[in-house]
Amino acid sequence: MGKLKILPAQIANMIAAGEVVQRPASVVKELMENAVDAGATQITVVVTDAGRTLLQVIDNGCGMSPVDAVLCFERHATSKIASAEDLEQILTYGFRGEALASIAAVAEVTLRTRRQQDETGTEVRVGAFGETKTATVAAPVGSNFAVRNLFYNTPARRKFLKSDNIELKHILEEFTRVALTRPEIAFTLSHNGRELFVLKKAKSQKFRILDLLGNHVVGDIVDLSADTSVVRVRGFVGRPDTARKTPGNQYFFINGRYFRSAYLHKAVMKAYEEMIPDGVTPAYFIFLETDPHAIDVNIHPTKTEIKFEDDAVIFQILYACVKETLGRNSFGASIDFNTEGAVQIPQLGKSFEQYKGVTMPTVETDPDYDPFRPASPSSSPATPAQGYSRFIDKSEDYGRLFEEKTVPMGRILILQGKYILTPAASGLMIVHISRARERILYEQTLRALGRQTHVTQTALFPVQVAVGAQQRLLFEENAALLSGLGFDITPSGTDAVVVNGVPEGYSCEPGKVEQLVGDLVFILSEDRDALPEMMQQRLAEKFATLGASHADPLSSPQEAQRLIDTLFSSGNAEYTPGGRRIVEIVALTDIDKKF
Repeated sequence: MGKLKILPAQIANMIAAGEVVQRPASVVKELMENAVDAGATQITVVVTDAGRTLLQVIDNGCGMSPVDAVLCFERHATSKIASAEDLEQILTYGFRGEALASIAAVAEVTLRTRRQQDETGTEVRVGAFGETKTATVAAPVGSNFAVRNLFYNTPARRKFLKSDNIELKHILEEFTRVALTRPEIAFTLSHNGRELFVLKKAKSQKFRILDLLGNHVVGDIVDLSADTSVVRVRGFVGRPDTARKTPGNQYFFINGRYFRSAYLHKAVMKAYEEMIPDGVTPAYFIFLETDPHAIDVNIHPTKTEIKFEDDAVIFQILYACVKETLGRNSFGASIDFNTEGAVQIPQLGKSFEQYKGVTMPTVETDPDYDPFRPASPSSSPATPAQGYSRFIDKSEDYGRLFEEKTVPMGRILILQGKYILTPAASGLMIVHISRARERILYEQTLRALGRQTHVTQTALFPVQVAVGAQQRLLFEENAALLSGLGFDITPSGTDAVVVNGVPEGYSCEPGKVEQLVGDLVFILSEDRDALPEMMQQRLAEKFATLGASHADPLSSPQEAQRLIDTLFSSGNAEYTPGGRRIVEIVALTDIDKKF
């Protein structure tokens, strides 16, 4: 007898499930896409224990007949493909008929469904080893899939699931990807009985982005649009100054389907060259539409990779489109060939001066002007000696000379809000204000992370900031950390937070608070798997940099003196945590050389 044998259908489905169903988020993705394909206008997703206990997707789509309700769990059962040619013109999400069979192989699945023309609905229960039970039930039009005890029969797979917070984040990502492409559909997502998203039908994709991700994202993107014979490009790209080190909010869609492409990502990044520093990534939401015959969506089990007929052409079109958009919005150079209605500026040749004389502008001076003399009609011109005497004797004239760019404070001088100047034993000491604050906040944050208290500055008027449901979870998960650092931030509704207080030294102005919350989102979104000691230092450094950038300017010599005193009581007054110099002493001999 030979060694080869045909695997039982259930075992084959469990193997296939390893590719299609990688985690709870995979189930949400497949069921939501099926609901969209069914023509639903309302899709509800219910999650319990981050998907371990229950994943339920309810839609008001076309529903299924009793026969199709049973057949849909068979592998390769599909209504989308009848011939090989159909693979070349796929515009729907699902088409291979693998998803439901794979899900049913690793979970307990119940389906309730009814078509408009049917008086009663059908219930199908798929249990262990593919055992199927059917019944006639009362049901609304549409489909209701309930997936329970995911990976109950593959304990090794269940063991490798991450924490509830991480698995829920993946579910939110898949939910967001589907919801972004269908603003005309209403979506709801709840977790453990609490609604995370309640999305009504949106007027446009930009409104859907607002509902999903918040004001701080929508306010930082500009419209993208181009029509060519090869591809139609629509969407939004982020302002260069909002690019972040942490990747986030980078989306490609083709004919309504989300996909990943490192190659096209390079096209976008190339358009941002010389506009953003190395190591940061802008946000983008790019929707491509093209002939389905020109793409292959069947190259990956989860259908997240796409093969274009001519990748190079798409690359160049996308690069040019993004580059032009950035230039049109004054973020960089652009080429505009439309001169209709524009002011015509003559181009002057080398010999222009031979035919048209050039008149040099005249310079008028006031020989009696003395900057040290008070402005008075009756005052007489002061001699240089008198002017110098007034300069060294009266501080108000000294301040007027520098037009408030420098402020005399006895032995302390604040220069343009950036530096503190004060005498030192060997010359002049210059303190970089922002970097000094960075060092001070770094050490305060380290102590706070070590479970020491941190002072909170309560805002006179709490500030509410829309952040999107996914980012709102970040503040819930990190509530203890933020509280220990001096932040008083509470979730509000399904997609916002209220800032009641900030650490001492931060600004409570609404505009700065909104910017602060946006920065916190990116800090808290980073990978938290590093060693605790490293994480403390990294977080302390980031919060210190953030706090220094949001601090109010120094307003008195007393504040400047307190800053210097606090700096020199820290462990290292000379350098920031990143190694940048804080204090510089200009020797008296070096000053003498200037005169």
